[in-house]
Amino acid sequence: MPRKVNPIPQGYHTVTPSLMVRGAAQALDFYRTAFNAEETLRMPGPDGKIMHAEFRIGDSVMMLGEEMPDMGGKSPQSLGGSPVSFFIYLENVDEAWQRAINAGAKEVMPLADMFWGDRAGCVDDPFGHHWWLAQHVADLTLDEIKKGQEEFFSQRHTTPQTA
Repeated sequence: MPRKVNPIPQGYHTVTPSLMVRGAAQALDFYRTAFNAEETLRMPGPDGKIMHAEFRIGDSVMMLGEEMPDMGGKSPQSLGGSPVSFFIYLENVDEAWQRAINAGAKEVMPLADMFWGDRAGCVDDPFGHHWWLAQHVADLTLDEIKKGQEEFFSQRHTTPQTA
């Protein structure tokens, strides 16, 4: 009788992001330095470049591979940017922010206390991906968040676009 196999492997979540980058080995080094990522798997392809790798940030697994444009795997640099961002919750966001900046991340939105109860900011990594670093600092009601949102956008004199 065949052994029962868990359809979601041990240690993985239902959704696992997979990044295409130009310079996979350098990206793994960057994520280790900037986000304390732990590399768990590296599979080189026939050309020696990383075909598939896996790493953990906290309790989350992420996959990564060298871009392969001829097979449809394009990096943000090949696409002219990325509409996708990743959100990392941390215990000490200020320390993590400085570590990411020191590793070569570029500030997109400065680290600040946000109206929804997080201290958060956004950086771009050297490979074209956006990373929000955050620490939850206040449990707010929906009414408190709505009030904070209204104040936030009134100071900016703009409202978010909706589809």
